[in-house]
Amino acid sequence: MASTAQPNHDTYGAENIQVLKGLEAVRKRPGMYIGSTSARGLHHLVYEVVDNSIDEAMAGHATHVDVTIHADDSITVVDDGRGIPVDIHPVEKIPGVELALTVLHAGGKFDKDSYKVSGGLHGVGVSVVNALSEQLKVWVRKEGKEHYMSFVRGATTQKLTVLGTVKEKDTGTKVWFKPDPQIFTELRYDWDTLELRLRELSFLNKGVTITLKDERATEEREATFRAKGGLKEFVQFLNTGRKAVHDTVVAIDTEKDGIGIEVALQYNDGYNETVFSFVNNINTHEGGTHLTGFKSALTSVINKHLGKSSFAAKDKETKLSGDDVREGLTAVLSVKVMEPQFEGQTKTKLGNSEVESAVKTVVNELLASYLEEHPRVGNAILDKALSAARAREAARKARDLIRKKSALDIGNLPGKLADCSLSDPALCEIYLVEGDSAGGSAKQGRKREFQAILPLRGKILNVERARVDKILSNEEIRTIITAIGAGYKDDFELDKVRYHKVVIMTDADVDGAHIRTLLLTFFYRQMHELIEAGYVYIAQPPLFRVAKGKDEAYAYDLKERDQLMARMGAGKDGGEAKGVSVQRYKGLGEMNPSQLWETTMDPDKRTMLRVTMEDAVLANSIFQTLMGDEVEPRRAFIEANARFASNLDI
Repeated sequence: MASTAQPNHDTYGAENIQVLKGLEAVRKRPGMYIGSTSARGLHHLVYEVVDNSIDEAMAGHATHVDVTIHADDSITVVDDGRGIPVDIHPVEKIPGVELALTVLHAGGKFDKDSYKVSGGLHGVGVSVVNALSEQLKVWVRKEGKEHYMSFVRGATTQKLTVLGTVKEKDTGTKVWFKPDPQIFTELRYDWDTLELRLRELSFLNKGVTITLKDERATEEREATFRAKGGLKEFVQFLNTGRKAVHDTVVAIDTEKDGIGIEVALQYNDGYNETVFSFVNNINTHEGGTHLTGFKSALTSVINKHLGKSSFAAKDKETKLSGDDVREGLTAVLSVKVMEPQFEGQTKTKLGNSEVESAVKTVVNELLASYLEEHPRVGNAILDKALSAARAREAARKARDLIRKKSALDIGNLPGKLADCSLSDPALCEIYLVEGDSAGGSAKQGRKREFQAILPLRGKILNVERARVDKILSNEEIRTIITAIGAGYKDDFELDKVRYHKVVIMTDADVDGAHIRTLLLTFFYRQMHELIEAGYVYIAQPPLFRVAKGKDEAYAYDLKERDQLMARMGAGKDGGEAKGVSVQRYKGLGEMNPSQLWETTMDPDKRTMLRVTMEDAVLANSIFQTLMGDEVEPRRAFIEANARFASNLDI
């Protein structure tokens, strides 16, 4: 008797393994290569192409990089470097430019003779851009000829062709690409995002001229970035709106053991530390050995200088801590390393031990010499650090008090905190609620198992303008620190956080927006790891309740309100005549507990905004502008961004 074989779904053999050839893997899993297919990944395409041009500049072969956003949101990047190789590769038997654009891990970055240092270390950059572009075209000016190739979704559509002759000295590469709508959920480029990155690159590569041009009809504009002073100008830019305690930016630019080391620093009269570190133009958000070496050497140098100074007699018992010497510090550290070792896939933490030693040696020697040769600068820095040390001692009792209040001891939690019954932080959330009235509604409307409520009275202290002793003497801030349970600033421990959702819930008016900004400033300056972990959220309560009889709905802006009114039969003359009533919520306290739960706190229905920190340089600049002492930068920011404000009469 014949039998029919059925497929065995429990077996796992070679036939189950899918082979993705060429750039198919990139199109299949784009997030692995560019992070996401949203706006972040879209802008990453530009960075990859620009980084190739900047690598040419770092190698000493390019002086200009031009970026253009076209009317259809396609991008052109042009540089005057050597041009991508066009000769035939001896092994692959195709032109070098085609190899670079169609094969992963193929590029000059692996050849030490071509690039001493480079930001694009994995050789996947421009080929990934090609794979994720609907179309890509490249022109290469090299050896007196202009060459051209074109591609569609990574596949070659026009083999390398010579278009004509050019001057022998006229060299460079021009890349035009249009992101693929089949891949990206967002296709519109943001000027501010690109401007920030290109300005940053100009600071990091002094003397290179970078232009950004926008040809879109409603956005038409152009900007040029060129920093003759390099990191000096970067520090001055970061210190915009701050009062410097010494006029001169201290700068070091040297090489040690084959490692290029550049540092610029200046102190201001603020109380926050602003230090950014880079390796081969890559922003190392998590720091690494280079930053450890810098901080260690800075503390050592300042303490030694204190011992030799006129301050030594009256402050001979004082030993400055790292926090003391970094209060009010704005610094940028940039190193160029031949073979950097990054921890993890994110390229955000350097692991090379030899870099720490090199940076430490250079800063110890050159900064010490500078302070001795410039006593006025040295004394200004010492005065600032000693003032910080005295404030640190004044804050010790308040700090110890908070540390003693173990977050795991429920008896020590703030009295006004309505805590949740679950203890797993991953399941718990805390609402920081503006006012006792709204706090009362939230307490009644919440799910007690996983939702905690902490009412806040009025506006908390602006930590941007306050030293640690004043911050810790503020009752509302102490309450927040104790409730979250993980300490603050350098003592902050993410694994001790009691809630993995910290939700800011304020009124939809000017005061509510101010309180929200004060809280975000506090988290950014004192608990930035909380934001980086994705634990901070902003609640989105509705602005209107629209009802007709038993039919009711909530609107979050004017447009949605008008749509609901129209659906319920209201005409242009307003809702009342048609039986449609509209309630404008001026504050959270106007909602009863069930309404607050239904609209703002129910996980199945609510909308919340997660606070992210895509670029620390931009975040730092905005917080300083909005919350610092200088009025003019804040006024300019408000005037430039007023068009984004709500058009509601609040």
